[in-house]
This record gives sequence, C-alpha cells and structure tokens, in this order.
Amino acid sequence: MEPFAPWGRLHAVSRQNSGGLFMGGKRPAPSFAGTGVETPYYRLSAFELATSWVPGVRPLGPLPDTVSSARIAFESAVRPALLRPPCYVSFSGGRDSSAVLAVATHIARREGLADPVPVTEVYPGIDAADESHWQRLVIDHLGLHEWTRISISGESDLLGAAAQASLLRRGVLWPPSFHVKDALFATASGGTLLTGEGGDEVIGPRRVTPVTLLVRKRRRPRPALLRAVTAALAPAPLRRAWLRRDIARSDQQPWLRPSVAREHRRQLAADEAAEPLSWGRAIRWVRHRRAVDAVLTNYQALGTEHDVVVGHPLLDDGFLAALAGAGGRWGFAGRTALMRILFADVLPDEILRRSTKASFDRAYMGEATRDFARGWDGTGVDTDLVDPETLRAAWLSDHPSTLSGTLLQQAWLASR
Repeated sequence: MEPFAPWGRLHAVSRQNSGGLFMGGKRPAPSFAGTGVETPYYRLSAFELATSWVPGVRPLGPLPDTVSSARIAFESAVRPALLRPPCYVSFSGGRDSSAVLAVATHIARREGLADPVPVTEVYPGIDAADESHWQRLVIDHLGLHEWTRISISGESDLLGAAAQASLLRRGVLWPPSFHVKDALFATASGGTLLTGEGGDEVIGPRRVTPVTLLVRKRRRPRPALLRAVTAALAPAPLRRAWLRRDIARSDQQPWLRPSVAREHRRQLAADEAAEPLSWGRAIRWVRHRRAVDAVLTNYQALGTEHDVVVGHPLLDDGFLAALAGAGGRWGFAGRTALMRILFADVLPDEILRRSTKASFDRAYMGEATRDFARGWDGTGVDTDLVDPETLRAAWLSDHPSTLSGTLLQQAWLASR
C-alpha cells in the first residue's frame, strides 16, 4: 500500500477469509479540477476521529457506457497531467506508483511531451521503509534522468516540526500523514502531481476472486481457497458476522472503549459485506466508499494550497468503468495477472509480480511521538470513546500503529 492509502486496511482482515460530515452528500470535484477556488478539507466527526475511519458507501448507479479499453482509459486519466507541465509522480517504488510513472513516461515519449519527474520521499535509517532497490529498478528500466528525492530525517513524524506547524494551521486532518506532506507538494508547486492511490483496492483481489480462481483451477484446490470461496458466497448477514469476528480478533485498536469498538466493528463489517459479488460492480463500489471521498477531498485541498493539480489515475471514473467492463462478472485471476494485462509493455515482470511492501509506521511514529506520549497527561481526547492509558501504551510500543495517529495529533493540538 502507498503511504496515503488508509482505506485498504480492512481488506487485510477480510481477505483472510477469501480499508460525521460528508460534504453535504456530494462527491468531491474531479481529480483535475482547477486550483483557483479554495477547497475545504474534510472534517472528521468525533467517532471517526477516534476510530480513524470514515464509514459508509454511496449507492451504486448503473454502469456507464464506455468504448475504451482499460489501458486506453488509464492513459486518458494520465495525459492531462502531462499537458500541464511540470508533471510529477509521487513515486515510492511500489507497484501502483511504478505503473503510473511508467505509463506517464510512455505517453510523454510517444507524444513528444516532457518526461514526468518522479518524486520520492526517502527515510534514512528506517529499513522497513527502504524501497531503494525497487525504485532504482524502475528508474533504470524507464531511462529517466531527472529524479527528485526528498530526504526526510525525523520530519516524517506525525508530531515532528512540520506536522506541528501544519496542525496549528489546519487542525486535525485524515489521514494524519497529510500533515507531513508539505515538502512533497511544495516540490510540485505550479505543476501537476500524479499518485498511485487506490491500487491495492482497484487492482487487488475482490470478493469474487476466490470463486474465479476455483473455477479456473485445473487441479484440486487447497482448503484455504475453498474456505475463501465459502466466505465469498455466504449471505450478507453471515459475512457481516464473520467480518466482525475477524476484526475483533485482529484487535488493531485496543484503546477504543468496548461499546465504541463494537460499533466500529459493526460499521466496518457492514461496509465490507456490502461489496457486490460481480467483479465489475465491485470495482466501482471501491470508488463509492466515503473513506475514498474523504481522502481525495483532502488531497485536492492540500493541492489547492500549493497550486498543485492532483490526479489519481487508478481511481479515475473512466478507467474504473472500462476496467469494470473488461472484467465483467468474474474479473481476473489476482493482482499480478491484472498488472501484467495492463502494464507488461512498460514495466519489468519483476515489478509486476512483486509481493513485498514497505512499512511506514515507524517513519510516521518515532521519537517525537514517544516524547509527547511520555509526558502526556491524558487530556485532549474524548475519554467516552477511548482509554487514555491504553492509547499512551500504543504510542510507546515497539510497533506503534498509525491508526492512532489522529488521536495523537488531536491530543497534541489540545495541549497547545
């Protein structure tokens, strides 16, 4: 998952069996809306802030007509950024940002446009966030000569100096990592910035994927696949119950009060169980989640501040419609298969089949976080929703979770 992709976190739980205010109910402006009008940030309700999640799914409408192939539609989503140079790509070295960078480079050279410029945030001393091998593999394959690397030593902390300045200016935002992205957006000021947001959800497995794999198997399936198929085909009430059980077992947010945790699990399970079985409808369902709306709204608002037009090709409506049409009811045999179909001509197979991921939790929650937690008096958070002492223990643990990041920033801001 890219550093800005919080809505995929539920899939990590649910796929073991086989991510307040809502802008008046309106969708955020398109990815390439102009930057002349101020865009408000999405503001979390108290419950959303405590749980670090925006629940809810907007109703799905009919599938729009499209005559484009998925690849052509993806290029159509990328091209506007290249036509408003300089075009930057937020590039981590993961499969999603690599695909965006590769297709942007392909279009630029085919059409005589300036090459896109990859922008990479580097975290010295944090091995789990080191993607240098994969980054170099992609850069060398594409033959790109300009590559902007932003070395972030301590400033990535959710309570580092940059985050503190942002919190005082903007208040609490979601996801909390938006408060440490000013350097990235300042680099792209006056131009465009493409991201790989949504790749885990759009290109990753969907509810129907285990069924698709079973149908296409030519040998006896493993028990794990049969269990996943059973979960995918179960009626919605049973799926909700299983999801609530799995989320409870994962216990990712022990600081929530028991009643709050139960309601949070209920909402998460209800949203996830609402995923359509049809692969094509499920792809469009991803984009209809309120969590996605909230993240993209805040991307646009941050871009407006820095005079940056932000695009997310993997979440583009035209691309999703074309992909839904191509996949039909059954979809594709997993993420690698779809990556090869879409991007085999622009990326080496070593990238397309990659299964590892970087982790940014330690980059985001380091010494500044621990220093605050040690001296925190327990105030500034809603104690009806969270247990302060359990929350402090989470911040001081060897493996702090960024799911507590919004509460961390709320507590710090209240202390000021």
